[in-house]
Amino acid sequence: MRLDIISIFPEYFAPLDVSLIGKARERGTLDVRVHQLRDWTHDVHKTVDDTPYGGGPGMVMKPEVWGEAIDDVIGEGKPRMIVPTPSGRPFTQELAQELAGEPWLLFACGRYEGIDSRVMAEYGSRLQVDEVSIGDYVLAGGEVAVLVMVEAVGRLLPGVLGNVNSVTDDSFAPGSMQNLVEGPVYTKPPVWRGHEVPGVLLSGHHGKVARWRRDEALRRTVRNRPDLAAALDPATLDKHDRKLLEELAFRVGPEDVAN
Repeated sequence: MRLDIISIFPEYFAPLDVSLIGKARERGTLDVRVHQLRDWTHDVHKTVDDTPYGGGPGMVMKPEVWGEAIDDVIGEGKPRMIVPTPSGRPFTQELAQELAGEPWLLFACGRYEGIDSRVMAEYGSRLQVDEVSIGDYVLAGGEVAVLVMVEAVGRLLPGVLGNVNSVTDDSFAPGSMQNLVEGPVYTKPPVWRGHEVPGVLLSGHHGKVARWRRDEALRRTVRNRPDLAAALDPATLDKHDRKLLEELAFRVGPEDVAN
């Protein structure tokens, strides 16, 4: 997969040289190219922004700079273009998996009040352009969001993770306990500072371990992500699930799951 990133702070992407993503780049699984947006400016100050039409605070990134940069980076190619913005569609595991199937992604990192909207209109007529949000909060720029998305997408590529089951067992992955978050995990030693690993995990009984993991995932989802728990399909819940949710006094769907 090829990834192009355009930013006024290319040094922000040094973390892409380390860990799993760095190893994927070394192997050639990921071809990451980071570009300095200011290289396409034509004034001595390398200006990339100007005041917004209609007034208001902040500055807006200029369309002509972005246009020249994108045209040079993509040439005659057609990558899928991703623009991080708080007003975009939510970035989810499902979207990460969708993007992992693309051969080429182009990330446009906005700053200030964002990129002139005509840039997205221009390239939306030629490429698939997605404005994407990693959460309901505002960052100083798109670089952090791109790091998040690149790691989420990159780890899904074949060969990036040592254990392929790590992807299928992820929280939010399709088929991963119906989008429940993952429950707690443990490793050796069996007792640490008085805290014991749950006995069922030491039992060797695969059925009981699977049941415990699902129960804990349900508990954690109800506690930390009640929105996900409320969206569970009651038809997919077994008798044990229903009993546990009744004990937690949690309702799924329009009717009490205990009925």
